Amino acid sequence: MAGMLWPLLGVLAGAFVAVQAPVNAELARGLGSTLAAAAISFFAGAIVLGLVTFALSRAQGAVIDWRVPAPWLFIVGGCLGAVYVTSTIILIPRLGAAALMAFLVAGQLIAGMVVDRIGVLGVAVREISVGRIAGALLLLIGAVMVRYL
Repeated sequence: MAGMLWPLLGVLAGAFVAVQAPVNAELARGLGSTLAAAAISFFAGAIVLGLVTFALSRAQGAVIDWRVPAPWLFIVGGCLGAVYVTSTIILIPRLGAAALMAFLVAGQLIAGMVVDRIGVLGVAVREISVGRIAGALLLLIGAVMVRYL
């Protein structure tokens, strides 16, 4: 059972993404602004994560060394997340939840294969095999089928 914990948490996180997109789209409709909804989503998340980080680091006696990471690392992840969240807010009313999630997963898999192949930022290098390419193509075909069939 312990070996299933991490995959189950991955499935749960994926489910949260599927729910987050329509929640943020509804917020955007109410506000009349996609960017404001994305900003509020990030702001709320930042507050929650800041509080949890503070509480856990105090409880564990950990000290966060803000000087170690390269400065660009403080910015790029948030910028990528902002593009992702804003895109989901824009796309969910146009594609629907199932199709959007299918295309997102296909994009994540394809990008993940490239990251694995290059070994970006210390990720272990993994070859792109015929099986991996076939799996990515099948996922992309499945995404198209979910959207158009």
